[in-house]
Amino acid sequence: MADKKGIFYNEAAKAYFYGDCVSSIEPYGGGHINDTFLARTEKGNFVLQRVNGYVFPHPDEIMDNMVHVTKFLAEKLEKAGKDPKRGTLTVLKTNDGKDYYIDSEGNYWRSTINLENTTAYDFAESPEMLKKSGAAFGAFQNMLSDYPAETLHEVIPHFHDTPARFRQLMDAVREDKAGRLKNVAAELEFAKARETDCGLLMNLLEEGKLPLKVTHNDTKMSNVLIDNATGDAVCVIDLDTVMPGLAAFDFGDSIRAGASTGAEDETDLTKVHFSVPLFKAYTEGFLGESGKALTETEIRTLPDGAKLMTFEVGIRFLADYLNGDVYFKTKYPQHNLDRARNQFHLVAEMEAKRDETQAVVDAYLG
Repeated sequence: MADKKGIFYNEAAKAYFYGDCVSSIEPYGGGHINDTFLARTEKGNFVLQRVNGYVFPHPDEIMDNMVHVTKFLAEKLEKAGKDPKRGTLTVLKTNDGKDYYIDSEGNYWRSTINLENTTAYDFAESPEMLKKSGAAFGAFQNMLSDYPAETLHEVIPHFHDTPARFRQLMDAVREDKAGRLKNVAAELEFAKARETDCGLLMNLLEEGKLPLKVTHNDTKMSNVLIDNATGDAVCVIDLDTVMPGLAAFDFGDSIRAGASTGAEDETDLTKVHFSVPLFKAYTEGFLGESGKALTETEIRTLPDGAKLMTFEVGIRFLADYLNGDVYFKTKYPQHNLDRARNQFHLVAEMEAKRDETQAVVDAYLG
């Protein structure tokens, strides 16, 4: 099988201009969805990636989004006097002028210029690093603020539709496929008490009070490349889930992990806290770069985004636990339940500290 995979990436590499001068191709990065390789060549180093067709059944739509968004970003960077090949991903054309290559078994491949002397960190090693990741995603929002979001493909429909996620939880409760309902009384009570919160942001969107924006939808620390020499954020990567959405979704997803003092499956909840100083650090970076592109309502509802994204992930963990752990990978039978308890603990702390976080974002409205 390994040889067969090797044949495929060699076949894919030959579809690009550097294909005849490859010295080595090796696995690259820590992603879990796509197969990613680094092709070392006489003409430079290039990322070669096979798109996971199971997770993303329409790779052509992903590539259409990615190509148009990166071209738009490159134009913005060039106008600002910055290097577009450093500040955003550069999608390479195949030898026959296409944005991706389809191999002999129907797999979709793409290639981008490798951004040398950068590192993707799994977790922010300091508040300053978290601030810089916030600045990267804030700049991403700012540069794409005038991009027509409605023209993008919704590659994962209803991805951050919290009311739909809550309905999925209720379906899991009714079906109780794994016979685990008896174990989740407290967690279910917690979730049900917040059902009306689920639609807050989506309702504001429908009422025209929040604008539809281009959103990244996977704003974790490892999707920002950090310059090895300066420690500054260089580029936002992993654009598979770029879709129309709300700025609060991207902000909130970063805060969910970035402002927690513990891992999302930490079972000792005395070690898990929502840190306002970390929230403030990320906000300083994010709004320092994106603030002018966001409306007053967008800024005011950023803490809502943090709470809702954390709650949404929590109810997804809980639903998966009830369904028998069919979506998220688990290491032991209660893993998803522990994750849900962890996220709900953070939600409760976010609610208790709401005045503090509101003051942080409101300071940018002056």
